[in-house]
Amino acid sequence: MRHLHYARRGAAGTGRGDDSPRTLTHVTGRRPRLVSAAAGDALAAALSALRQELDLPDGFDPAVMAEAEAAGRDVSITPAEDLADLRDIEFLTIDPDGSRDLDQALHLQRTPTGGILHYAIADVPAFVAPEGQVDAAARARGETLYAVDGTIPLHPRVLSEGAASLFPGQDRRAFVWRFELDERAEPVRVTLTRALMRSRRQWTYAEAQKAVDEKSGPESLTALPWFGAERAKREQERGGASLNSPEIEVEVTGGRYELTRRATLPIEDWNAQVSLLTGMAAAKIMLDAGVGILRTMPAADADDIATFRAQTMALGDPWPEGVGYGEYLRGLRGDDPKTLAIRAAATRLFRGAGYTAFDGAPPADTLQSAIAAPYAHTTAPLRRLVDRWSLVVCEAAANGREVPQWARESLPELPKIMGRSNGLAGRLDSASIDRVEAAVLHGHEGRRFAGVVLGRRNGGMRVQLSGPLVTVVVAGLQAESGSTVELQLQRADIATGEIVVVPAGGQA
Repeated sequence: MRHLHYARRGAAGTGRGDDSPRTLTHVTGRRPRLVSAAAGDALAAALSALRQELDLPDGFDPAVMAEAEAAGRDVSITPAEDLADLRDIEFLTIDPDGSRDLDQALHLQRTPTGGILHYAIADVPAFVAPEGQVDAAARARGETLYAVDGTIPLHPRVLSEGAASLFPGQDRRAFVWRFELDERAEPVRVTLTRALMRSRRQWTYAEAQKAVDEKSGPESLTALPWFGAERAKREQERGGASLNSPEIEVEVTGGRYELTRRATLPIEDWNAQVSLLTGMAAAKIMLDAGVGILRTMPAADADDIATFRAQTMALGDPWPEGVGYGEYLRGLRGDDPKTLAIRAAATRLFRGAGYTAFDGAPPADTLQSAIAAPYAHTTAPLRRLVDRWSLVVCEAAANGREVPQWARESLPELPKIMGRSNGLAGRLDSASIDRVEAAVLHGHEGRRFAGVVLGRRNGGMRVQLSGPLVTVVVAGLQAESGSTVELQLQRADIATGEIVVVPAGGQA
């Protein structure tokens, strides 16, 4: 069984570091709709055609593969003068089940005054020669793309799922962050070292959560609730905001596609806080050094804030004066119609995320407003191009050396590269969801569905159906956000993802 997460954790718009993709939310407790085998065949063809339509890359050129294979074979994995030996630290990884591109490994221990956190990030720069074949291919792609019918990796899998991935029981090169933390989990000293490390075990989220709940895991896991809770408090104090939304997965089993809802686990938020802390530390190092690249997002527009406040009042759950929007959004729980509509309206507050490169004077606006601090992408170099530059810049600056010239000279290119790849990833997400949703509804033309109105979209009203995990835009519908309506399906075109529904019973 293969899963694709559409409501992915880790969004800059949600306080988690990336851009927030379209989110699907299940309203009722009904079983999700399983796509028939025939519709599954049509969906597979539609997804294949989508790859061609978006001109997605298919494999790597032989020269790229040859260089990657040589790097995987020849890059040294032995202690050296510029490579600390940290293999005695008992690192572990926590990832979704089945993950093979393991960017991060952590070790966390409590101390009488707080804690010590080690965070190892895959040393991708060791395997990718600047301006080489692999580098050129990665710059053309920008990031790993996640499609329903398989991933399109940033790097050849011999690296991203092989020699550079932090598999357990194997010596690996990594950039190792070390945070000395006080009792509030605030860093009092930060170092960054290029090193050899060895992960002891690859944990899934479910396994790690169970070990925490049963107090049966290693200290790195049992200390995470303290760390996560304290970092969440610091986020609230900063005025950071998280838009808590459930994850919807596409499960693929024997060519059959199903939309399912997965409850997120506390350990996923705790683990995300490790990456957030690292990204903020990276931003500080680069700003102090006067060179680097930040992930930025402007503060919410005053008109959008006023509109959102009015919408919360209309929906009967007003955003109180004097309460920050981050604090208000953290309190949104459940999947009732009112909460769904408020979440949908809140997405307008999280717009405009981008990358800002600088060399010399810092940029005028350094803030990632959802995090409420300067922030940099630096913890996913196997899957995101910009992180390789962040690591190289930070490691040099943190250790009093000059930033490599290749990295410095190419920094200005990165915002455009990442903007292009982010845009492509967004189009792929949206078009893929359209086609999966059409496949879920195909064959039910004429059927009536109840739904919850989420708000206005493209001249119509966006409605979350209360049966299958599908959202639709209904032209001509006049209804208040949060209200329940009845719709009739007219057409679900799997090839294009077009879904046409109309108000049932004369609603308009």
